[in-house]
Amino acid sequence: MDGYQLFMAMLAVYLCGLIGIGWYFTKRQKTVTDFWLAGRKVGTIGVGFSSAASWLTAGGILAVIGFFMLLGMGSIWGFVAPNILALLIIAIFVKRIKHLPAITQAELLEQRYSSAIRAPVGIIITIVMILFAVADIKGFALVLQIFYGVDPIYAALIVALAVSVYVTLGGLHAVVWTDVIQFAFLSIFAIIMAFLAVDSVTSNVATISTASDLFSGVPGDWWNPFIIGIPMVLIFVFAIIPGWITEQDPWQKVWAAKDSTSARNGLVLGSLLVTIVFSACAVIAIALSALYPEIPAAGFPMGMAQAEPALLTYIVSTFSPAIIGLSAIGLAAASMSCADTFATSGASCVSRDIYQRFIRPDATMKQMLAINRLSVLFIVAAATVASFFIDGIIEAIHIATFIASASYFFPLMGGLYWKRATKEGALAGLIVGAVAQISFTIYDKVMTSPMAPPYLETVHPILMNHGVIVGMALSGIAFFGVSFMTRPSNIVNLAPFFKEAAEELASHEAQAVDEDSAEYKKFLKNVDEQITGERAHLHLRLEGSATVNWTRFVEQLKDSYAAWVTPTGIDSVYRLIQADMLACVSITRGEGEKEIWFASEPPVDSVEMQKRELFIAYKEVAAALEETGVILTMANND
Repeated sequence: MDGYQLFMAMLAVYLCGLIGIGWYFTKRQKTVTDFWLAGRKVGTIGVGFSSAASWLTAGGILAVIGFFMLLGMGSIWGFVAPNILALLIIAIFVKRIKHLPAITQAELLEQRYSSAIRAPVGIIITIVMILFAVADIKGFALVLQIFYGVDPIYAALIVALAVSVYVTLGGLHAVVWTDVIQFAFLSIFAIIMAFLAVDSVTSNVATISTASDLFSGVPGDWWNPFIIGIPMVLIFVFAIIPGWITEQDPWQKVWAAKDSTSARNGLVLGSLLVTIVFSACAVIAIALSALYPEIPAAGFPMGMAQAEPALLTYIVSTFSPAIIGLSAIGLAAASMSCADTFATSGASCVSRDIYQRFIRPDATMKQMLAINRLSVLFIVAAATVASFFIDGIIEAIHIATFIASASYFFPLMGGLYWKRATKEGALAGLIVGAVAQISFTIYDKVMTSPMAPPYLETVHPILMNHGVIVGMALSGIAFFGVSFMTRPSNIVNLAPFFKEAAEELASHEAQAVDEDSAEYKKFLKNVDEQITGERAHLHLRLEGSATVNWTRFVEQLKDSYAAWVTPTGIDSVYRLIQADMLACVSITRGEGEKEIWFASEPPVDSVEMQKRELFIAYKEVAAALEETGVILTMANND
């Protein structure tokens, strides 16, 4: 058995394990929330390991090692520091977003502004996620090309097929727990390679006999993260970090967490895990620089063509086929742990923000689960095709980040914290930022000669990174300027985000419930209750006497009771009486066209009160349905 056959055998065993995890979670996919957010029941370990794994692509790791070899610690601001800082910053505002029942950022923005912004944001996020997935596929293609001389198309197919199978089977449940395994593979690989690379230096370089000799021989400037100058550090920070703190996939990990504490601690854990792997990358870079001194001597950017694959070259020239195969598995884990997250995140926009919101808002849960899986296949296929047209790994990541930063940073973050933000301002910021950034990027790519610095960077340093800071500035000016010139948002849009607006909306008189009545006791027997972390999950699944005309029913419900609103379309209807929208009772279609599913996720200390609210919601829904000629029934359960 040659080296490639050995690798394929190892890969087959590894992929069977991942697919087995996906198969295990298949039966847990009952609702859209189960598929995209793992039922909102992920703990600290799952959030932490999955967040770390999602941002450590194989191509990114190889590029980071290359940058360390050529630029030292001064290179951390282009990729390393933004990874770590973004997770910590998101952890700070977990409480601000955790109570929102969104599945995607586009859905959140519709809650805050209007339906007009949902489709554009959903499309932009889909494009961004495809570009991120491209970087994963290209990184793995580079690994197989150097290790085994395999054509890039086969690497793309391996990632595409593997990710498609276990994600479509198990949804985010499968993504999270395969990420835990894949991060373990990746981190062990990186740490072992760091030790082995140092050992190779001390064994083969005559002037270096100990690890102490190796590290003491590193030039002092190499260790200085501010060697590029504070102005350049600030340019990188403002160019990259806004895009990463508004990147959708870590927000979805927050929404998937069982409570705020798990989400916050998980993100902090994720940043620590990322730091450990990047520290190993720095050690590897120092050792490889000693083994291949001609690479750092070539300087940046000329030496990057050799620096990026330097680790792969070292592995091929040093180790046995078995070790090479295990190394390939470790880097495959990095590729797939990122690709699965980006496929899930992008596909949720296609399914939730495009199909369910605008094409089939009355789709049943069974129909949506099928669309969810098709959407995953679409994202993976699009990324696979795009990988043959984009050359640079980090370049693909940065282009995606810059588009996100310039287009929806201000509408998203401004909407969370600024009550005066309006839908017109959000649309203006989105359109101006997206058009400006895409135009800057295309112009910069066209005007830049091969092996030359980016053209816009030579015009002025503020135009570094395809002019993203200017793109963001234009977006911000449009967002704030138009918001001030237009009418404030509707109170229904403000209530989930601002407590005083929710209190104003909920000023109606509370309804009393006779808890000793036979009807209420029968109702409670039909309520499914589960406690997860700080919250309870209350579910009620009922069936009508005939097919429910969903559009007509929702209109009747809203006309009859002012508390019922559709801030994100008629597929989900909320009884909005408080700022904590997760606790508010919501209704959706069930698996069939006769079913209606009720849900509420209140804090544990208010479960009994929320059961009464659920009963009131049931009575109102039953009355509205009766007006449409449908009788809602409960099981006897005696």
